[in-house]
Amino acid sequence: MRPADFRSVADAIAADIAAGRLPPGTKLPPQRDFAYDRGIAVSTASRVYAELARRGLVTGEVGRGTYVRSEPGRIVSLQPEPPPAAIDLQRTHSRLPEQEAVLAETLTALAGAGGAMAFGQYGPAGTPQAQAVAAAFLAQDGYAPDPADILFTGNGRQALAAALAALAAPGERIGCEPLTYPMVKAIAARLGITLVPVAMDAEGMCPNALLQAHRANPLSGIYIQPTLQNPLGATMGPGRRADLAAALARTGLIAIEDAVYSFLADARPLACSVPDQVILVDSLSKRVMPSLTLGLVAAPPPLTDRLAASIRQGAWTALGLSLAAGMHWMAGGAAAALAAVKRRDAASRQVIARAALADLRVVGDPQAYHLWLELPETWRAEAFAAAALRQGIALIPAPAFAVAPGHAPNAVRLALAVPSHEDLAASLRRLRRLAFAGDDQVVE
Repeated sequence: MRPADFRSVADAIAADIAAGRLPPGTKLPPQRDFAYDRGIAVSTASRVYAELARRGLVTGEVGRGTYVRSEPGRIVSLQPEPPPAAIDLQRTHSRLPEQEAVLAETLTALAGAGGAMAFGQYGPAGTPQAQAVAAAFLAQDGYAPDPADILFTGNGRQALAAALAALAAPGERIGCEPLTYPMVKAIAARLGITLVPVAMDAEGMCPNALLQAHRANPLSGIYIQPTLQNPLGATMGPGRRADLAAALARTGLIAIEDAVYSFLADARPLACSVPDQVILVDSLSKRVMPSLTLGLVAAPPPLTDRLAASIRQGAWTALGLSLAAGMHWMAGGAAAALAAVKRRDAASRQVIARAALADLRVVGDPQAYHLWLELPETWRAEAFAAAALRQGIALIPAPAFAVAPGHAPNAVRLALAVPSHEDLAASLRRLRRLAFAGDDQVVE
């Protein structure tokens, strides 16, 4: 018997989906059963399912099987902006009354500086004064970056893009947690970089899994969020950080440490342990405000020039106004003061969320602005997200965070930062009723 071409089998299933013979929500048979029914090898069936997932036609959920997508053909990676009328549980940018006063004071101060501020275009290193201010701002117990190694970008996403481009050429591989920040997935795809899922547990990436992945097929670096990981909220303890640092030292790999949520928790950066092997990336968008922000990169000395070149080539250099505003916030104490307010706000929102979602399984740190909600067996993640949107609530299903296409937990991420406390509580109670009652039974 001539071996079947997995693409032709995938084409046949795709045709059934397009014709409605396999409607959205249909569960495909286990791969062994599919292989037997089609008279093909199990390995071929696995490639068929992977191809269908690549095309955005099916989604796999851990422990539950593979389903035809609610919106076949649309691969979930980044979510559109939530509709204006929806309660926004997608974005983790908090907007507090204190921010408006800070913005007004900042603009007044910068306008008063006049020509002395020179709102021009700077290079990736900004100015020596800006580097000194940023280095002092990022410093903490056991960590003091050299001002000469500080670089600036327009925002945190640009800093991540520059770091990824500096570490890996198109076609090369970067390790990351199996569930990760969706924007990193999109950036890597644009740069032609392959993300490799490295197993994680309740504390984050597992060092032994990293060693195994690198040994099996060498990586060019890794991307991690050691503190309040997005979407699971995991934070590495000191022991795990030490073990991961040892794995980096053993392999020589460079880690991109995304510290964007670190202001909400007390944890020493991974860069403390292996400063020459960690690119620390932070920004002021979540600490202060997204409307006028700045990306910060603390580069290992051997990589400073390469990262500066990456920022310049990507046109990711910070504008003078953003650099001046960032300096004003960091040196004047506004950034630290807002971080303290947001810590209290995030903790209070977690209390609200956990009370509203009673009897449902939630995962996450009580200091974070996001929460991972594991759904009852009666729901699939994408169907729940679609039903929630019909109820006026925008959230993100697990497949948006999954690095491996078509393989995600049956869960959704809830961002707690945007709504008022009252709207947050009401929307989460509505989600709880939806989870238990079903789409058509939730009424206000």
